[in-house]
Amino acid sequence: MINLILYTTSHCHLCEQAESLLLKLCSEHKLNWNSIDISDDASLYERYEIKIPVLRRIDTDDEITWPFNEDEIRLLLRDDKI
Repeated sequence: MINLILYTTSHCHLCEQAESLLLKLCSEHKLNWNSIDISDDASLYERYEIKIPVLRRIDTDDEITWPFNEDEIRLLLRDDKI
């Protein structure tokens, strides 16, 4: 299982698009993700304010920021990244 965090804010249409991409990839990969609203945490808000949505892989701390697509998520999910 690959565990991810999706940093978001409420009413963010880009965040909804990112979540849709993750849902599509669930058929290919064993994914688990938690959405975290950055507006609930001042340090997260400062870090990600203009970058959301941001997808972070928990075990490697690798992140991708919007805009990203399915191929970029697949690369984040690979264990053999170059």
